[in-house]
Amino acid sequence: MEQLTIVKVGGKIVEEPQSLSQLLSAFSQIEGHRILVHGGGRTATQVAASLGIETKMVNGRRVTDADMLRVVTMVYGGLVNKNIVAQINARSSTAVGLTGADIGIIRSHRRPLQPDGTDYGFVGDVDSVDADVLQTLLEGGMLPVIAPLTLGSDGTLLNTNADTIAGSVATALADRYDVTLVFCFEHKGVLRDANAPDSVIPQIDSRSYDQLKADGIVSGGMLPKLDNSFAAVRAGVKRVVITCVDQIADYSKSTIIQL
Repeated sequence: MEQLTIVKVGGKIVEEPQSLSQLLSAFSQIEGHRILVHGGGRTATQVAASLGIETKMVNGRRVTDADMLRVVTMVYGGLVNKNIVAQINARSSTAVGLTGADIGIIRSHRRPLQPDGTDYGFVGDVDSVDADVLQTLLEGGMLPVIAPLTLGSDGTLLNTNADTIAGSVATALADRYDVTLVFCFEHKGVLRDANAPDSVIPQIDSRSYDQLKADGIVSGGMLPKLDNSFAAVRAGVKRVVITCVDQIADYSKSTIIQL
């Protein structure tokens, strides 16, 4: 099977020119087909504040009312996405910027009211990924750059977690390619000691994950990233890696997720 590497990246890595350039230099070294899934939450928060729109977060998730939906659509689907696409194409690649609404590649439903009464608003949970369309783009030499917006059943754009999108895309393509899913963030991998940047845990399986959670070593925003990682491995994704920019083409010092 042909190789496909799906890299999910967010935070300052895609929002600051120097770190974005570093990312794309490393990204260009990956062999085989590639897909880039990005976030952009910090920029969305800044733009919202400049427009007088309050950012509300619940359990690390952005509450997306109608005003915030307009902001994230502009930021994720426009500003951040097209900046990444332009930077890739300046390096002689054939990147194409997409949201889930484009060609209907990622469809979702609006997240229901939570048991605690939380209404996340226009936030989507993924229902399906059109693997046929993505394969057609890849085989045509395209490099999809996917923003974290999906298509609701009524035609509404829905703000959707980028980690979830990356995992869903990897799962949908796992029976067509030899898929490596890479979650790229500021650290070299999952750290045993948050204050020791070299304390990378080289491998995490289901049993050790339970123990790491019980010991409080893994918590907060790392939990959904790891939950998505295990879901992808269980669904047939060949390998899942958690790493930093410098290591997205070489996983020898990263965290590998196994069942």
